[in-house]
Amino acid sequence: MTAIPLHNGSIPLIGFGTWRLRGDECRQAVETALECGYRHIDTAAAYENQPAVGAALRAGIVPRSDLFLTTKVGPDRLRHDDVLKAAEDALRELGTDYLDLFLIHWPNADVSMAATFAAMARLIDEGAIRNCGVSNFTAGRLAEAAALGVAPISVNQVEYHPHLNQKGLHRACREMGVALTSYSPFAKGRIPLDVRLAEVGARYGRSPHQVALRWLFQRGIPAIPKAAGIGHIRENLGVADWALSEDDFAVIDNLGHWDRLLPWEGSGPCDQADNG
Repeated sequence: MTAIPLHNGSIPLIGFGTWRLRGDECRQAVETALECGYRHIDTAAAYENQPAVGAALRAGIVPRSDLFLTTKVGPDRLRHDDVLKAAEDALRELGTDYLDLFLIHWPNADVSMAATFAAMARLIDEGAIRNCGVSNFTAGRLAEAAALGVAPISVNQVEYHPHLNQKGLHRACREMGVALTSYSPFAKGRIPLDVRLAEVGARYGRSPHQVALRWLFQRGIPAIPKAAGIGHIRENLGVADWALSEDDFAVIDNLGHWDRLLPWEGSGPCDQADNG
């Protein structure tokens, strides 16, 4: 599957998100995803499903070396020693010796980023994680973190979909050598209702879901759509063997929406600078 390079290794462009999946439903969904061909699994301590994801990984469907595994540390555990303990907890619950990517889930202005990234650097040196990164960081906060120079930042995972085309943030990430990753690529169910995306998809015999993912694919943005049923799990993989034309890509790239579904630092008119 197509991937883009990080500081250490590469991240597949299509991943499997596990937000709101718990227990046996989560385990079964991850096992199905692995059987269907996903090799990028995304979780977080806040999802309370790391043990279920770990159970799916231990089923042995795919060798660990073939997987890209991401998890996240919450904003309440960003002090140096707390980060180390959070990583230890994640490794135990996931049943793995290392994480491919360990993210700060949300920023916390009350905690020194230098201390957080010092812990990340230690985890990299010890081989517990291969890449570190952030989530829900504005371009300004990302620049502040990168300027510390404590640990290389590989990824900024943010809400990104055709109704929230944060071109400015994407450009800033590229300039800093940071891969932007999309969560909520279907805008919490709004994408299938978009007539323009349906019209584009009809020209290719593809669903609006696949059109949205293909648009991200062509932008070089990894996405982590969540799915539980096998139909949607398979559908989300159907983006690698076709391409949007320049005209159709432009239609999606210029929808003109600014529909942020999850509030974050700076949300509001000033936040639209990330759309420039």
